Parts: sequence; structure tokens; C-alpha cells
Amino acid sequence: MDTVFAWDGGFVTGLDSVDEQHHALINLFNELNAALLSPAGSDETLLADIYARLLSYAEYHFREEEGMMMRFRLDERHVEGHRMAHQQFVDQVRGQGNRRAYMGNTKAGTALIDFLTSWLGLHILGIDQSMARQMALIRRGLSPGEAYERERNSHDHSAQVLIKMVGKLYSALSEQNAQLIDANLHLEERVARRTRELEDANARLNTLARTDALLDIANRAHFNEWLEQICALARRAQRPVGLVMIDVDCFKRYNDHYGHQQGDACLQAVARAVKSCLRRGTDLVARYGGEELVAVLPDTDAEGAASIARKMVDAVRAVQMPHADSMAGPWVTISAGVCSQVPNSGEHGASGSAALITQADAALYEAKRQGRDRCVAAGPD
Repeated sequence: MDTVFAWDGGFVTGLDSVDEQHHALINLFNELNAALLSPAGSDETLLADIYARLLSYAEYHFREEEGMMMRFRLDERHVEGHRMAHQQFVDQVRGQGNRRAYMGNTKAGTALIDFLTSWLGLHILGIDQSMARQMALIRRGLSPGEAYERERNSHDHSAQVLIKMVGKLYSALSEQNAQLIDANLHLEERVARRTRELEDANARLNTLARTDALLDIANRAHFNEWLEQICALARRAQRPVGLVMIDVDCFKRYNDHYGHQQGDACLQAVARAVKSCLRRGTDLVARYGGEELVAVLPDTDAEGAASIARKMVDAVRAVQMPHADSMAGPWVTISAGVCSQVPNSGEHGASGSAALITQADAALYEAKRQGRDRCVAAGPD
């Protein structure tokens, strides 16, 4: 295993339990480093497990050290700074390592290892060894305050200043790093939100491209695509497809009498009434052209298709929209032609959809010939 912390006698504190815990931390650093550099370095589960154990052990070690300081009643000036250093470490590691994407990045993971080892080395040489020396002085009979002052004044001043200044520099860099990680996290969140917004916009555009803007039902292109798919599936399963062709009776007369704006409102009301007769998600009502609608009824035999067509005729009549210039009655009405059959790929194109349209259209023509306001079913082939 590659080692990332070169231990020597200079890092010994003289406190057996503390030195033992430092060694355990170093072993975890090395394990994390080896995992990052291995072929399995992108294994998020493995990295998260090592990271969780490392953080848990570090928190345990810090509790042990702080408990030891309390037992020796070390001067609060030392204890406060020591606790702050521990908390800084925990916050920094949580900020970096808790993000799985960060941990899975080899370069970022190496930066984390560099932070861990550098922090621990600086921490041992500075505040941990200072703690150990103060405890030794207290054992000799000095008070905690006297031990703190002796420690502060008795060691090489330039070395102490250097360690202190490096510590401050390291704290500043750690804070900047934490801010950078936070900024990156928020950037990722903004990118993810923008991506979702674009996906939603594309979905809306796709819906608009398949929907008739006036009637809020499928348009002709969507109908053509859907009928082809339904016929292909039905042909393989040998199941019937029902088709209802619908025409608003005397609609040109309606437009001439009431105006085009009212004509649009009329078509919208007819579309709502026709659509209300369908119950299945696979059924589709579409605008075929002008005042013509069409309904696709998958897995529906002739009797079922005719029954639905009759309901559509009745539903439009029940709206009771006045039509003063109709030849079919006092209200707006529709005529419907119905066809149902198992699509046959041997006739009228690959899917058999053309045969359905032809027969339903012929039945619609017959319904108009018979006086409108009715449905007529196509006869058997």
C-alpha cells in the first residue's frame, strides 16, 4: 500500500494513547489513498465506506483528546484553540468528502488526502505536542495556567511563530477551499435545475407539436403516427382496431350565420363532448382537418366502436348549441362513420391503417347521405 504520511520520531507526543490513535488515522489515510489510486477508484460505495470510517475515527480521537485535556484541567486558552482546530478539520472533511462526486474524482480525492496528511502533521507538531508538554508540567506540580505560560515562553520562539503562521495560512486556505466546494455545489445545483427546466420546456414543445392549438386535442400528425403504431401492434396480436370519423353537420352554414369566432367556440365544444365519451388512456381523439375529427379505439370490435360513436353523437346533441341554419335540426350535431377490423398488412399499405380510414370515411359519407345527426357502421369486408 502506498503511504502518504512519513512518520518519524519527530511526530511522537509521548502520550501512548494519542500516538496510537494518530497511527490509526494515518492507516486510514493510506487506505483511502490506495482506494483512490486503484482501478476501483470510481467505486463510490468503497470510497464512502472508507471515508465514513475515517471521519468516525477522527471524531472519536478528538473526543479522547478533549476528554484528556479536561482531566488534566488544561488552561482554557489552549483548550479553546484545540477544540476549534478539531472542529475545523471535521467541517473541512465533511464539506469535501460527503460529496460522492467529489470523492469519485481522483484529482479531488488526492487533494483531500493532501489536506488530511498536512493538517495532521501540522497539528501534531504544533498543538498536540504542546498539549503533551503542558500535561507533563502539570504532573510535576505546575498549575494549568503556569504550564500554559511556561509552554508559551520556554520553546524556540521562531519555531512557534512559524507553526502559528503556517496554521493561520492553512486555516485561510481551508476556508477558501470550503467556499469553492460550496460554490461548485451550488453551480451543480443550478446546472441540474436548468437541465430540468430545459427538459420540461422540450416536453412542452413536444406536446405543442402534437396538439391542435384551437381544440386542445391531438393534431393530424399525431393521429397519423398513433394510428400506425396501434395498427402495427394490433396486426401482430390479431386484435381489432376501431376508428370513428366525425364531421360537424353543416358547419360552413354555422360559420356563415354566427361568424368564425363563434365557429371556433363551436368546434371546441364539440371536441370536448366527443372526448368525454372516451375512458381509456389508449383511446385518442384528433382533429383530422377543418371541422372533421377522428377517434382511434384500440382493441375495440365493431359493436364496441359503434356504441362509442352513438354516445358521441348523443353527447354533442345534448350540448344544445343552437344552429339556426342546420339541415339536421335546431342544434349543432355531428355525423359519424365507424369501422373496426384487424389491420391487414396485405392491403392498403404496410400497417393496414389506410383501409380503416377508407372504410370509416365511406361510412361517414353514408351517415351524411342518410340525413346527418347519426352514426353509420361500415359493413363487413
